Amino acid sequence: MIELVVPEPASIASPCVNVCTIDDATGWCRGCGRTIPEIMNWSAKPPEERRAIRASLPPRMKVLGAR
Repeated sequence: MIELVVPEPASIASPCVNVCTIDDATGWCRGCGRTIPEIMNWSAKPPEERRAIRASLPPRMKVLGAR
């Protein structure tokens, strides 16, 4: 039997871009801006938590881009 998987809405989908390197100064991933605890078990986190994490990423990525 083939099981169809419904894609997650962009607001809760993983922001991973497969550039997984942690910045020593901030503790943020240089690819997506998340911390290791935020990355761990992403799909098990409630949608509200994933949305909150995603909302915090643009300012982090700005900081990382300025370094």
